Amino acid sequence: MKNSGYIAGIGAANVDINGHSNAPVNYHDSNPGYMHVSVGGVTRNILENYARLGGNAVLLSVVGDDIYGHKILSESEKAGIDVSHVLTVRNTVSSTYMSILDSNGDLALSLSDMNIMKNLSVDYLRENEDILRNASLIVTDPSVGIEVIGYLLDNYDNVCLDPVSVAYAKTVKDYIGRVMMCKPNAMECGLLSDTEITDSESLERAAEVLINRGMKEVYVSLGKDGCLYLDREGNKMYSHLLPLDEVVNVTGAGDAFMAMILYAKMNQFTVEKALEYACGAGMAAVMSEDTINRNISLELIEEILKERRV
Repeated sequence: MKNSGYIAGIGAANVDINGHSNAPVNYHDSNPGYMHVSVGGVTRNILENYARLGGNAVLLSVVGDDIYGHKILSESEKAGIDVSHVLTVRNTVSSTYMSILDSNGDLALSLSDMNIMKNLSVDYLRENEDILRNASLIVTDPSVGIEVIGYLLDNYDNVCLDPVSVAYAKTVKDYIGRVMMCKPNAMECGLLSDTEITDSESLERAAEVLINRGMKEVYVSLGKDGCLYLDREGNKMYSHLLPLDEVVNVTGAGDAFMAMILYAKMNQFTVEKALEYACGAGMAAVMSEDTINRNISLELIEEILKERRV
């Protein structure tokens, strides 16, 4: 039976504008190409995947009173996320990421405007204390800033963190032992644990460092090689699936993986089942052109598992 509780997510909610040039980029002229606009933000993406899997999710974030803010709220709500507590800030641009890809699909230039995130403050979280207190799990990422991360860890013992990137992981390194659960990739795990990772043994040592610093569980995502799990009780486990013949877009794999881990925790999956389904969720994501596979479901994941179990 599906858990009737909810998870709360604290993080940026973005609009991503991606342009792809038809020819080599000319930086001093207009470049014919095509554009794609989508709603993003790591924690928001995790919540959307979680909601599409059938879970209840509440987003705490900030948007501008502009066309992008309206798009973020509309599409998030349509996907099943509770956005009723998102703060709307007037006379401020919603969090926006713009990228220009050259004719080969490589990044030529990007621009990020996340100034609105200054409004995602500790005071805002205090105003939504009831939401956080009653959440079964809290998920966040370093885009919220160290003050907010510190406040969450000072007041809640059920915080789950996605480090997002090596650069972002550096900002939360000193706090990482206080997080209940974390989902780094191998590079982020090495950075957070001060460990040079060269093989599976050094990877396991790095994950053990995080556990020894106080973390209850760590899920290290390894891309096509699956994942590594360690916990405070001394359990260690690898999981992976047979790779796909064709990968469409790897961007959202980590978000889907994390969402499935949260869903599994909320619904008392065994660790083995949680890891297998999380790998399946990541695989479902890379099968879609969009960052989030709008068809993601337990049924789709189970179909993938039938085909891709080792």
